[in-house]
Amino acid sequence: MRMLHTMLRVGDLERSIAFYTQVLGMRLLRRKDYPEGKFTLAFVGYGDESEHTVLELTHNWGVDRYELGTAFGHIALEVDDAYRACEDVAAKGGKVTRPAGPMKHGTTVIAFVEDPDGYKIEFIQKGSRGA
Repeated sequence: MRMLHTMLRVGDLERSIAFYTQVLGMRLLRRKDYPEGKFTLAFVGYGDESEHTVLELTHNWGVDRYELGTAFGHIALEVDDAYRACEDVAAKGGKVTRPAGPMKHGTTVIAFVEDPDGYKIEFIQKGSRGA
């Protein structure tokens, strides 16, 4: 078995695709409208779906906002330099919600940013994770 994707419901598909591709550097892998179901799926990621886990962005037509609830936590991305990654996100208009630095009660360097729908994305600096 392997993990294929994580699905996020988004209120504005174009805005979300722009964030994940232009701010986080992912690629739009595929996109398809389902007129009978009144929804569109867009898959974004850092590599081909045959070898990488990707994000499925689901836009239900006519829905422009979702309540995120309290169960979902975040998506984690490994980055070479969490400090630089936060600077890059901020320079591209993204929202940094927790600047880079060691995690509380540990040494792993982390940061958090937020996508346009409010989903949290954790940056974990490569090589900084403790045991």
